[in-house]
Amino acid sequence: MLGRRPMRRGRPGVVGVAARTAVVAGTATAVSGRVARHQAERAAAQETVPDAGAPAQAAPGPPPSSGLTDEAISNLERLGKLHDQGVLSDEEFAVEKDRILRR
Repeated sequence: MLGRRPMRRGRPGVVGVAARTAVVAGTATAVSGRVARHQAERAAAQETVPDAGAPAQAAPGPPPSSGLTDEAISNLERLGKLHDQGVLSDEEFAVEKDRILRR
């Protein structure tokens, strides 16, 4: 049949590779930002160590959870589009979604 392109099998095409690269880059950016924020919080905690002669204060509770961040929501939307386009398998989609939601 003329005019029909054969189905691709095996390796993903250029669009698939670009989409997967975008997901990996976005994940790497988010992780590096989180590591930098964690290191800054740790450094700030070390600077504010109370004096030995100062009265002890009760430790503050954990900050209230604000739900999903805008970044997490946009990452989930992008991930859903890639899954709908067939770039990500169901298993890859589930793994990446869990990783985003655990942050």
